[in-house]
Amino acid sequence: MPKMLLPLVGCVLVVALGVGAIMYADYDDAPGLGLIGFVLILGSLGFGVRTVLRGRKSA
Repeated sequence: MPKMLLPLVGCVLVVALGVGAIMYADYDDAPGLGLIGFVLILGSLGFGVRTVLRGRKSA
C-alpha cells in the first residue's frame, strides 16, 4: 500500500490543478484552459485507476 500512496497523492494533486484550471477558465472566459483542465482530470483519473489495478494484481 505505501508503494501506491505517492502516485495516488500525485493524482489527487493533478485533479485539484485541473479543477482550478477549469474554475479560472470559467472566470477568464478561456475555453482552451478549460479543455486543458478536463484533460488533466481525465488523465490523472486514468493513471490512478491503472496504479490501483496494478497494485492489486501484484499483491
